[in-house]
Amino acid sequence: MGLMSANATVSRATSNPIKVMVVDDSVVIRGLIGRWVSEDPALVLAGSHRNGRLAVEDVAKSRPDIVVLDIEMPDMDGLTALPLLLKGYPSTRVIMASTLTRRNAEISMRALSLGATDYVPKPESNSQITTSKDFRTELINKIKALGGMRDVAALHFRASRPTTPRATATHSSARAPQSRTAFTTDDTSRPRGATNVTPVAATQVKAISAAGGGITLRKLSSARPRALLIGSSTGGPQALEKLLQEIGPQMRSTPILITQHMPATFTAILADHLARASGMPAAEAQHGEIVQNGHIYVAPGGKHMELVKQAGQAAIKLTDDAPVNFCKPAVDPFFESAANVYGAAALGVILTGMGHDGTDGAQYIVDAGGSIIAQDEATSVVWGMPGAAANAGVCSAVLPLNQIGSKVMRIFRGERA
Repeated sequence: MGLMSANATVSRATSNPIKVMVVDDSVVIRGLIGRWVSEDPALVLAGSHRNGRLAVEDVAKSRPDIVVLDIEMPDMDGLTALPLLLKGYPSTRVIMASTLTRRNAEISMRALSLGATDYVPKPESNSQITTSKDFRTELINKIKALGGMRDVAALHFRASRPTTPRATATHSSARAPQSRTAFTTDDTSRPRGATNVTPVAATQVKAISAAGGGITLRKLSSARPRALLIGSSTGGPQALEKLLQEIGPQMRSTPILITQHMPATFTAILADHLARASGMPAAEAQHGEIVQNGHIYVAPGGKHMELVKQAGQAAIKLTDDAPVNFCKPAVDPFFESAANVYGAAALGVILTGMGHDGTDGAQYIVDAGGSIIAQDEATSVVWGMPGAAANAGVCSAVLPLNQIGSKVMRIFRGERA
């Protein structure tokens, strides 16, 4: 199927809009989100409730595609309501909405393990919510992506990407120049791409099923990898837990480094969950620390995580540079820096997520001789990031989530088939 025109997309959305239920004890928040939904021709408000009990009573009747669910509410809170909502209408997808406290981050992560699809951080006050364009944009984009609108799931794709070494768009051209965090390393002048970049919001790319034969795969690197590098976004926490639960016992002799699109506070909680799932030490990465085998490093929310060489070893570099692909942390600078440090011994994995973050960085890895694996469309919550990489021709494998772990372990054992 070719790319749809904007008019065709709106026409389809209007005839079959995404049904949204809003569940929040704040009348202000319910009113705002309800208004945002009503103003978008692709969406329709299916219900608005002040607590979980009322939402549970209504869900089978209203049959929402998406439920935006608050955590703290009277009568029945969000965590209690979640499994009942999914039982009442199993097809619905739930987005947890919570303020950025450690307690709410813990609850949101628990909700993801109980069946919620995603989360969105809310501003702390009603006045901040009223004036926050970022919250509105993030929430509406997630509703559309999770509601099945492929053009939003593929947000910011480019129409085509070269599959040979290039001097075209990189993450550096998608962000405003800023002073970088001071850090003395062996890597003082790593190359950056040229600035003739296609505006990131200007084009899209057709999503092609890996089973459809439209994806060109590369040969795996002949070098045995020395680090596993993972990028993920929407649906990523659940995918990461499943993957690391499988491979953790076998990955004691290599580091695992992860960039997951997440705000501060949430990434620390994610690291705790991954430590329990994998049985490996896991924590937010610290600026300047030496990368150790058998450890999991999670990019902290609000910082970019990069790798540098320090006295012949890989070290963590955290920067406060501008967002890349609208994300901070972002996968592109992470992968690009890993290519400079590990070269052909870098193995990258791109899991479920919106947008195209990771594809430019993946190109650096394969140009350096390394390899990339992407999650397939069928098992991705949103086939944005892995789909972009697959369509760009940078992958050596595009696999269901339940096959990625075994593939990774075989590669680390030296198998190349």
